Amino acid sequence: MSRALLSHILHRPPLLLASRGVGRGGAPPSCLRTLRLNCSATEAAASSGEAPAPPARKKRVVSGVQPTGLVHLGNYLGAIKNWVSLQDLYETLFFIVDLHAITLPYDAPQLSKATRSTAAIYLACGIDSSKASIFVQSHVRAHIELMWLLSSSTPIGWLNRMIQFKEKSRKAGDENVGVALLTYPVLMASDILLYQSDLVPVGEDQTQHLELTREIAERANNLYGGRKWKKMGGRGGSLFKVPEALIPPAGARVMSLTDGLSKMSKSAPSDQSRINLLDPKDVRTYLEFDNPERPECSNLLSIYQIITGKTKEEVISECQDMNWGTFKTTLTDALIDHLQPIQVRYEEIMSDPGYLDNVLLEGAGKATEIADITLNNVYQAMGFLRR
Repeated sequence: MSRALLSHILHRPPLLLASRGVGRGGAPPSCLRTLRLNCSATEAAASSGEAPAPPARKKRVVSGVQPTGLVHLGNYLGAIKNWVSLQDLYETLFFIVDLHAITLPYDAPQLSKATRSTAAIYLACGIDSSKASIFVQSHVRAHIELMWLLSSSTPIGWLNRMIQFKEKSRKAGDENVGVALLTYPVLMASDILLYQSDLVPVGEDQTQHLELTREIAERANNLYGGRKWKKMGGRGGSLFKVPEALIPPAGARVMSLTDGLSKMSKSAPSDQSRINLLDPKDVRTYLEFDNPERPECSNLLSIYQIITGKTKEEVISECQDMNWGTFKTTLTDALIDHLQPIQVRYEEIMSDPGYLDNVLLEGAGKATEIADITLNNVYQAMGFLRR
């Protein structure tokens, strides 16, 4: 949004964040009531001679964002905001995919800074390290090891057909494209298969990569799993779980503000095409409302719907009699009210590097425990002499 569009809010007092209150009254906390109920159920099962049923295992979800460019509204609405609800429903691992960030030319001194910033944004947006494992991809070495092992059985033809490789290599030219741009889908498969993931959140433009991951998993299972693995001293069966797609809510794919037919992207040359989560109020990206026939207009209504949590019908009812000037103000206020607490929390986290380091260290430790089991099984099934 232009400065003019936001001039009316530049002198607004800072948003006050409400503190969380504590429960009142004499009733015991819900966690204690739950504990007592669980104890009673266990005692009843013991008295009847029946063992209590083991708790059902939550399905596992993995996802990540590259630390390249600035995390923008499309990343937030299309991925990170959804993760906040997923962490309550599934066992979740959310990581910063820094190894993917080097497939194209990048600024080496900025990589570590961008990685820390992305991790802080995860936390500021509501990812809870007590519910989800938050870590840096390169801190779990098994990602690279499994990628190499899977590369040995991935046909080159599968990689040549990947649309993103074709598009990016055509733009950059063969002499400026590294091998990593061709092989990074195998690393992406490693990211997913390493954790025996049940579900992977994907957008419309990522379905091809997930399908490749499924094909790589099935091929490895056929080549090395089952009886072949059992003969190598393993347990047999499948080496990898074949993951399913977890489709985000409708409208979560946020389009460019300058091209309503293209997805909002960190790599787009114009900063006017996106809204960055850390943009100050007076430099919000310019929004085009002048022509209601343009797809950008529908895109902006969708952004307003997701930001406010309203239904499509509620948005239509609220905005149908507005002119574009009025809607500009409404959307601007909604964005600022929604993003300002995230920005405040982000600054708090970045000012405490010890806290952030501990979160990433703990997350990498939990991830490594899961990853090493898968990696050791693959080494065994593929016939390697282990230390």
